[in-house]
Amino acid sequence: MAHGNLTRTRGAAATGGGLRGLKETAGRYALLPLRVFLGVTFVYAGFDKLTGGTTSLKASGPGSIGELMHSVRDSSAIPALVDLALKSPVGFGYAIAIGEIAAGLGILVGLFGRLAATGGALISLSLWLTVSWATTPYYYGNDLAYLMAWLPLVLAGTPLLSADAWLASRRRLRTS
Repeated sequence: MAHGNLTRTRGAAATGGGLRGLKETAGRYALLPLRVFLGVTFVYAGFDKLTGGTTSLKASGPGSIGELMHSVRDSSAIPALVDLALKSPVGFGYAIAIGEIAAGLGILVGLFGRLAATGGALISLSLWLTVSWATTPYYYGNDLAYLMAWLPLVLAGTPLLSADAWLASRRRLRTS
């Protein structure tokens, strides 16, 4: 019996080789495409708002964030949430844009991955309950799908190819 001796190997020998090893590797990296998609999409959406792409960050006028909020107020699941945003539509627009950029960059880099994913999920939840709540049938609205896409990252975090993994390995090295 060999207790206390740990041999670390990588590749086919470590995972059983062949198809089994490929499945295990694919399983470990399964969340990476989701991280890239959500990260790029949220960073793009945030910068789009800040640069006046699809919605201008103005309190009123055609295509403004204020006009959008007024138009969804009566059909949203939580009108009080829209009323709160209408107290300062420009500030709300900037908060959403900066939140989208922070969540997107956080999940792309993998820094505080669970926190970034939670922020992205909360943004998606708030948009689903307000802007896209009245979309019928519900599966035509994209905010619910984004919310569901964030949840695996909230649960799993960013354990691979991330700043979180790098920081965790540094902590392990210091304590061993």
